[in-house]
Order: sequence, then structure tokens, then C-alpha cells
Amino acid sequence: MYRPKFIITNKINNDLLEIERARGFLDATQLKEEWIKEMQSAALILEAHHSTHIEGTELTLSKAQNILAGKIVKGVRPDDRQELLNYKDAIDFVSEYLDRKSEITEEIIKDIHRILVKDVRGGSLEPGSYRKVQNYVANSMTGEIIYKPPASNQVPALMKEFVEWLNEEKNISAILIAGVAQHRFVDIHPFLDGNGRTARVLCTLILYQNGYDFKRLFSLSEYYDKNRREYYDAIQKVRESGLDMTAWLEYFVRGLKNQMLEVRIKGEEVIKKEIIIENAVRAGFNDRQKKALIYLMEKQNITRSEYVKLYDVSIRTANYDLEIMEKLGFIERIGVGRAIKYRLLQGG
Repeated sequence: MYRPKFIITNKINNDLLEIERARGFLDATQLKEEWIKEMQSAALILEAHHSTHIEGTELTLSKAQNILAGKIVKGVRPDDRQELLNYKDAIDFVSEYLDRKSEITEEIIKDIHRILVKDVRGGSLEPGSYRKVQNYVANSMTGEIIYKPPASNQVPALMKEFVEWLNEEKNISAILIAGVAQHRFVDIHPFLDGNGRTARVLCTLILYQNGYDFKRLFSLSEYYDKNRREYYDAIQKVRESGLDMTAWLEYFVRGLKNQMLEVRIKGEEVIKKEIIIENAVRAGFNDRQKKALIYLMEKQNITRSEYVKLYDVSIRTANYDLEIMEKLGFIERIGVGRAIKYRLLQGG
């Protein structure tokens, strides 16, 4: 039976506590459904883009956004486009397991892989089938071979042990289980290709099943991609330390904590914006003035001439609106003469 080696350090414990606090905030806070849907869509785009980017796709984030929005994007390699679309489909697939605590089977893992490599590289990647040849792990940044996985004839037994471990009762955080599972899967490297993506989707599935979906507002792969050297080093340290996963888990939990703190900050900003808009409605603001407040929440400030252009009004109307908003304590004037600008007051 597979038995991972690791120590729950103070770093891991402290980061787990921060994650639980962020989780409590998201569970307790009443965020508007429209904002949640908007942020879920943004997080899915980030996850699909960064996870496939780690593996070597050349798409920019803006191209990925357009492709996932169904737009035609020129100058994109067909495999890059297909891998991105497949990753979205795989995340949609595991989203069906939200709050459903069923066993993770080898067939589910194979299903994830089938989705991820569908129609990629001429269908030569044997979707959903364990490899029958030796493969190697290379650093996608340098091309250097950094790891030789187990022989192909060992893969079925290793995957059987791995899945048995996943489904047995354990007295540790599901976050640590997800972290261990992600690394162990990459270490076995059961498929010809797509192992890193499958591991990250499997990790997401484990988090979702155990109540750590965080409203699907986070992207771990964004953290990995932006810190790619550290990501590879954290994975490699396990292999260099006799398969001790402590360093990897410290990295993994820190990444999830950072993502959760970002989600919490965004959530708090949304709450603040909603309070300001509610106060504006009570103060009798018209639609144009409310739009101006929303603009100021996103931008540093606004000038009178910008107001005229944005809302297609006269100077007189712009002056009236800005004076009313200033008088009621929503904005303040900064600068003098032609350099006058207006900025949002925090209280609103």
C-alpha cells in the first residue's frame, strides 16, 4: 500500500489556518450571484490558460480569453487551441462532483485524461490508456530531462495502490491529500502525455469533493505558472529527498493560501462597492452618476472632460453631477485649475 512521507510543519499548519479563514469568509459572505458567475468565468479562463501554458502552449492570456469566448483567433497552433478547450471541458467535468463524496476510481482518472488529450497531436496520445513504453519528464522551459518515471509494466500496480490510498479514511486535511495526490500522480506519470494537466485536474476534483471548491473562484495553475521555476524545484525536491513530500506540501499549501487571500480581497472589494452603490441609490443618484461611481472604483480618478466623453453630456451636466456627488460625500476634488480631478472617498 502506498504511504506518503511528510511532516506537517508550522508553515503548513499556519497556511492551512489562513485557508480555513478564507473559506469561512466565502461561506459566510453573501456575494451577488452575478459577481460570483463573472469571477468563476475569469478563474476558469486563468486555470485553463496557465495549466496548458505550463506544458508549453504559446497562447497569450488575451488569446485564451477570446478562444474560450468562442471567437475566431488567427495565428494559433491547432493543438494549443484544442488543449485549452479540452482543459475547460475537464474542469467542467470535475465540477459535476461538487459536494459529491464518491470514490475516485481509475476510470474517472482515465476519463479526465481522455478529455484533456482529445484530438490533440493527431490522436496519437492514446487517450485514457496507460503508457506501454518508457517516458521521461523534461523541463518545458529548458528541454532538460529531469526525471525518469517508473517502467511502464509497473504503472497498473502503482495506479491501483494510488487509488486505494486516495479512497481510504485518513486523519489529515483534504488539502494535504490533494497536494500529495498531485505529486504522486506526476511521479507515476501513467500516461504518454498530459500527466501534469491530469494531475492538476485530479487535485481540483479532490478539493471539490471535500468542500474546498471555494465557489470555484481560484486558479492554482496561475500560481504555478507565475512561479514556474519554484514549481519545478518543489516537485524535484521530493525526488531528491527520498520521496519526502514536506517541501512540496509547503509550496502547494502556500500557493493555495495565496490564491485564497486574493479571492478574499476581491470579495471584500465587491462588498465595499455594493455598499457604496446602495448608499448612492438611497441618496437618489441617477444611472449616470452610479456608473460614474463604478468607474471610480476601478480607476484612480476622473476629470471633468473625461466625464463629458464617457457619458456624452454637456460640461454643465458634468459639473452638476460631480458637484452633487462631492456635496453628498461620495467623491472629493484634488488638484487646482485645469488639473482638477475627482476621486472616490472610501466611505462613500
